[in-house]
Amino acid sequence: MKTLKLRIKDKHATQLNILAGAVNFVWNYVNELSFKHLQRTGKFFSAYDLATYTKGSGEYLNLHSQTLQAISEVHSKSRKQFKKAKLNWRTNNPKAKRRSLGWIPFKKTAVKHLSTRQSGKTSLKSTIQLSLAKGKKLTIDLWDSYNLALYSINTCELVQDNRGHWYACITVKEFPKIKCGTGQVGIDLGCKTQQSVVMVISYKSKSPINTQKNWPLPKELKTKSGLR
Repeated sequence: MKTLKLRIKDKHATQLNILAGAVNFVWNYVNELSFKHLQRTGKFFSAYDLATYTKGSGEYLNLHSQTLQAISEVHSKSRKQFKKAKLNWRTNNPKAKRRSLGWIPFKKTAVKHLSTRQSGKTSLKSTIQLSLAKGKKLTIDLWDSYNLALYSINTCELVQDNRGHWYACITVKEFPKIKCGTGQVGIDLGCKTQQSVVMVISYKSKSPINTQKNWPLPKELKTKSGLR
C-alpha cells in the first residue's frame, strides 16, 4: 500500500472547514469521555466501546457512520502510541493559540472515484465522491498527478496545511491497474526459423508457453514465412 497526496481545489474549502469542525467536536467528546471513564474505573475505552457512544450522531453532524468509527479508532490508537490518558483538545478556531489543522477521515465504502479527465497538455483533474450522513454526497475536484483512474482506492483522509489548503491523502495498492492484451494470439510471419516464432498471449489467459518446444505451423504460415 502507498499514499497519494492530491491537492483539492480551493472552492471546496468552506464546506470542508465545516466538516472539520464536526470532526473536532466528535474527537473532543471521545477524548473527554474516555478520560472520565479512566478516572472512574481505571480502564481505557477501546475503539469498539467508543463507537457505541457516537452511534447515530452522524445524522446531526452531517458525518458518515464510518467516519465516526475512524475517529474513534485513530483516537484509541494515538492514545496507546503516545501512552497518554488524555490527548490534546482539537479546535479550528483561527483565533485560538493552538489551532488544529483540518482532518476528515473516510473509509473505503465511503469513497468513490467518478472520473479523470485531461486538463491542458500534461495535467489531469479527477473527481471523487465522498459519502456523508443520510445518503448525502460530497463531490470534490482535485488536481491529479498520478492518474487516479489506474488505482484501486482503499481509504481517504482530507487534511489541511497551515496555509489553509486542503489535500486528499488516498491510500491505494502499490501497483496500478493496467490493461494488458486483448485476448488474442499473434504470430510473427517474418521469422526465418521455426524456433524463433514468437507467440504473444494476453495477461488474461495466464497460461505460460514453453518457448523451447517446436510448435507445428500450418502450411500457409510456412509458405509466407519461408520455413520448410
